Amino acid sequence: MLKRDEVDRSFIRREARKRNKAVVDFLMETVQKLAARERQSYTILAVCPNSETVIKAALRSAKRANAPIKFAATLNQVDIDRGYTGLTPQEFVELVKMEAESIDYRGLIIVAVDHGGPWVKDIQSMENWPLERCMEWTKKSFEAAISAGYDLLHVDPTVDKTLPKGSTIPIEWVIERTVELIRHAEKYRRERGFSPISYEVGTEEVHGGLADMGVFERFLVGLQSGLREASLPDVWPVFVVGKVGTDLHTTLFDPGVAQELAQKARRYGSFIKGHYTDYVENPEAYPRSQMGAANVGPEFTEEEYEALRELVDIEERLFSEKLIPRKSDFLQVLTEEVEASGRWKKWLRDDEQGKNLFELTPERRSWLVKTGCRYVWANPRVVKSRLLLYRHLSQNGYQPEEIVVTRIEKAMDKYFRAFNLLDLEGKLKTIIED
Repeated sequence: MLKRDEVDRSFIRREARKRNKAVVDFLMETVQKLAARERQSYTILAVCPNSETVIKAALRSAKRANAPIKFAATLNQVDIDRGYTGLTPQEFVELVKMEAESIDYRGLIIVAVDHGGPWVKDIQSMENWPLERCMEWTKKSFEAAISAGYDLLHVDPTVDKTLPKGSTIPIEWVIERTVELIRHAEKYRRERGFSPISYEVGTEEVHGGLADMGVFERFLVGLQSGLREASLPDVWPVFVVGKVGTDLHTTLFDPGVAQELAQKARRYGSFIKGHYTDYVENPEAYPRSQMGAANVGPEFTEEEYEALRELVDIEERLFSEKLIPRKSDFLQVLTEEVEASGRWKKWLRDDEQGKNLFELTPERRSWLVKTGCRYVWANPRVVKSRLLLYRHLSQNGYQPEEIVVTRIEKAMDKYFRAFNLLDLEGKLKTIIED
């Protein structure tokens, strides 16, 4: 297999390097030129790489669409402690390279940190780390990401566990910590001669962005001033996270709010990024509202889970027909590992506090396992049980991995269509060559 020096061999990356520009900044600049020519807007799809299967599906879907793909990896997923995927930033980049090469995908692959900031990594909240320790960890994580060849860092110091529950973090704290983290990342990058990178900034808690337009603008004005004072006038975030109606439990995107945020952000040279786009009811409204990009993550975990549940149903039939000697017990193993992780507890409602997973209703238990299984995909017991499940089906003429990957691809395909991304690579090449 050919060895890629960088995460991809795309013409967009090559042209960005020639101009000494950050590749994501160059991409969005070129997309804007295309939008002006075509009178049509585009929204970049960002996939949260919560499993190797999702990574594989994303690259296949992007190749079919002939479009760029962005991987937005949280520090829970990929980090210096390997996260729940078991991957360091360098290993993650190498895996993406290998998977892209295996299908000869030559489009742009953006690799990014998602939610880099104090207390947004679960262990920091669970163990009540002090701010200084959280910030130092985040800085080390950013260093590892830059060294691995990441293209973008999402700087998100919008959670503060020292405040009383229900309190909103002062916007001045967010600005100060954002500047501190960007300053550290830029110092590390420049001292070591790495190529320019892009930044995304969060403007409220991990559960959303800003809804208040006044505070939104105060954040941008304060950030602009802070970066100048830090001697970084040439650094500015390409994306700003905006609260556009979606969160973990809602699926309706608000085009009016999104368009107002987008127009305000453009005046400062940024694009609005949406989070929690999973299962959104009106994805086609994203480009019409001039959304720059949107994250999708838990949806693909749930699709992977549902596909595996279908395989378990097939395995049950094979066992009843005596075509396999035993069952993998995959769903039982998965549920036990999710329960043991304890991470499902962060989604408990007030009336569920203090209960264990098996004391909840079957419906709630199923939802918590489906949502939380991404944390345990790489656990040895889950991997072993999944391999046995796959073997049982393969022995009987099925292609289990293909079934799972294809289901996730189908979920991704709808976003490539709704976001106007089909053949975006070809369209961008025309713009660049003109």
